[in-house]
Amino acid sequence: MLTVKSIPAFKDNYIWLIQNPDNHCVVVDPGDATPVLEAIEKDNLILDAILITHHHHDHVGGISELKRRFPATKVVGPNDEPIPGITRPVEDGDQVDIFGERFMVLSVPGHTLGHIAYVGDEKLFCGDTLFSAGCGRIFEGTPAQMFNSLQKLASLPDETNVYCAHEYTASNLAFALVAEQDNAHLQRYRDQVNRLRANGQSTLPTTLSNEKLINPFLRCDQPSIKRSVADKAYDNSDIETFAALRRWKDEF
Repeated sequence: MLTVKSIPAFKDNYIWLIQNPDNHCVVVDPGDATPVLEAIEKDNLILDAILITHHHHDHVGGISELKRRFPATKVVGPNDEPIPGITRPVEDGDQVDIFGERFMVLSVPGHTLGHIAYVGDEKLFCGDTLFSAGCGRIFEGTPAQMFNSLQKLASLPDETNVYCAHEYTASNLAFALVAEQDNAHLQRYRDQVNRLRANGQSTLPTTLSNEKLINPFLRCDQPSIKRSVADKAYDNSDIETFAALRRWKDEF
């Protein structure tokens, strides 16, 4: 039985800590070692491995200090990104064992060219590719790459829990409600998110079933989304609908 806890970092990052019943743990995207070490020391845990999704500093900045404190820790990450300290480079289709659960590595380029995600045990650790009610900015890839990466994630089972790397849900919803004003699922989700945030609670994990109902970037085949970007898109294809939506969000 794996449990997952969030470790807040910086302004709005989440470092995810995966723990087994024997007090061993794995952390995902530790941009800062300090809160990770505090969590490990508080619960007397042993750090077995670090999983990295992409090379941005707010996801990798804590690797060296964590390795210094736990020299035997394995560091798993994308094989074609410049990340110091990786001990096991992985690529699409590889498998990673986490306390007896098999996690598949998925290539999800767009935010960065080598971005990967990890999925297993009904859990998806997707870094900055998919957010609740949104998606990552396209810094290195193309809109087509990001669209295809999101479609790959959307094809996973509906019950998959989505562990994104940032608490962006409320700001993403502000845009989503403009992009699809008559979506009743979106309006109900906004109320739920507002209650959580008012109480200082996280909105994550979300589920893929929820995201398919409310996330405009997973709904580019819907007439409501196509209508909302009709004056911004060059054609009516799903990929161009996505690209127009992402350009709009970048300026929102």
